[in-house]
Amino acid sequence: MHSSQINALINRVTGVDVQAISPLAGGCVANVVQAILEDGRKLVIKQGNNNATGLVIEAEMLRYFKAHSPIACPDVLYADDTCLIMSFIANDNRMDQGVQRDLAAKLAAQHHVTSEAFGLGFDTLIGGLHQPNTSETNWITFFGEHRLRHMARAATHEGRLPASIAKRIDGLIDRLDQYLPTTPAASLLHGDLWGGNILCQNGMLAGLIDPAIYYGDREIELAFGTLFGDLSQDFFRPV
Repeated sequence: MHSSQINALINRVTGVDVQAISPLAGGCVANVVQAILEDGRKLVIKQGNNNATGLVIEAEMLRYFKAHSPIACPDVLYADDTCLIMSFIANDNRMDQGVQRDLAAKLAAQHHVTSEAFGLGFDTLIGGLHQPNTSETNWITFFGEHRLRHMARAATHEGRLPASIAKRIDGLIDRLDQYLPTTPAASLLHGDLWGGNILCQNGMLAGLIDPAIYYGDREIELAFGTLFGDLSQDFFRPV
């Protein structure tokens, strides 16, 4: 979509003209820009080439997260297969002790938002990868089938995972009951909790972006947050 088309779409959605457009970092499956409107508001626009980018699903996830989580996320102003327009959340990229503690408290509150089953009422995405959210009352079944086996098969199909490793993953799935609880609380998860999706401002959590939501064991959220070292000891320190 050319800048003139973006300007026209934003004007149609907001009733305000665009003053300037500039690129933003991020967007592994779509191009991301910031628009400054003539009334001073800032918007974020994601652009994809086709429905494979999942912008409509991302919009649905953001709306669900906005309605159910105590943590802020962007408002969705418009979404179709090629364009997603959202409100802008300022980020100073300083994930200091205050942010870690604030995130811990707010994420704990979010994890108290629960469901009777694991999964969600619609399938979601993590990055560009499909996440099936078939409802299950057993966490081991959900995690084993709809996360581990599903992702292993997708990786094998794309030639990214050797068949020998996929076979070992199948064996691990058969033994999950030795390592995981069967019925932990089914908590609302952001699902893609790493530093790039955590927005900070003045020593506080400003919001989360790019959710990959579903209801699951909250421990997987905490483990995900340590994958790249983004959740520090300050996050895990007892109150």
